[in-house]
Amino acid sequence: MADMSEAGALTGIARLAAGAPRTLERGDAEYFRLPVRSVLNRVSSRRVGFEWSINPYRGCTFGCRYCYARYTHEFMELAPEAFERQIYVKADAGRVLWRDLLRHQVAGSHIAIGAATDPYQPAEKQFGVTRTILETLLRYSRLLPGGGGLSLSITTKSNLVLQDLALLRALASRNDLHVNVSITTLHRRLARALEPRAPRPDLRLETVRRLAGAGIDVNVFVAPVLPGITDGPRDLEALVAAAARAGAQGLMAHAVFLKPSAQRVFFPFLAQRFPHLLRRYRRWYGRGAYAPEDYRRALSATMGRLRARYGIKAPPRDGAAGQPDHGALAEQMELVFNTEE
Repeated sequence: MADMSEAGALTGIARLAAGAPRTLERGDAEYFRLPVRSVLNRVSSRRVGFEWSINPYRGCTFGCRYCYARYTHEFMELAPEAFERQIYVKADAGRVLWRDLLRHQVAGSHIAIGAATDPYQPAEKQFGVTRTILETLLRYSRLLPGGGGLSLSITTKSNLVLQDLALLRALASRNDLHVNVSITTLHRRLARALEPRAPRPDLRLETVRRLAGAGIDVNVFVAPVLPGITDGPRDLEALVAAAARAGAQGLMAHAVFLKPSAQRVFFPFLAQRFPHLLRRYRRWYGRGAYAPEDYRRALSATMGRLRARYGIKAPPRDGAAGQPDHGALAEQMELVFNTEE
């Protein structure tokens, strides 16, 4: 955090973050209690597949090398590397969300939980913000007339979502609920290198099985696909086959999206672990955050064939042909993270 003289020169969310009290220090991560004016945030772009977003935390201790959401810490005048070390816990999230829901018309729109943080990262064990949010959404859905419900999705890499299985079933009984489990690779060692503190791939597949077995609509997000690292044809097919066996209703994939803040972490990782790929990535991402269009089209075609082969669909709310536009999402999150506090 900034000292008092630095905090006085800051404005908006950066000033709030600088004054946020530290509530916990565990390992190499610090946790701060962040006051917020809003929890429910409007997303205007039609390219991302949802109209509202909820992010229970700012930052994530999973430490994924490629994480595009690192730039959100820049709004608090923090380095992208701090994204996994300084976690901001949204204070009074249930009360604030209840007020948001009464203020806005959300019925008929889609609310995405976890677009810029993992809602079931380890912080959830201590603070339970995500559970409070889900309880508030369930309470609100019971007030909707005519038995109508909400459209909701939760995106996570964590098997911790299973601790809320009973609550998820209650939500699913009244609302259109989807849980999206992100799996980048089935190889444990590679996953540990790419996502140092995220649950193992087999634990995520077991999470898919248990959610599907409980009657929850569950999708697998092969997100992101890393060119030259996780995009081998056999590896992609093995992942799709495993997702189908686990009972996933839908599956999508997208190539890694690398803003400059993500490159600051990911490129040094490439130089250390995959030096032969560094020049390629610098060339591809030197002028923008997207992989080349021909690569993205080929990936989309490959995943379409694999979905057809294994009888699995594209998720219904994630952009055209199951490909969310993460550039549009990043632009929207910039607006969200500048205004939500």
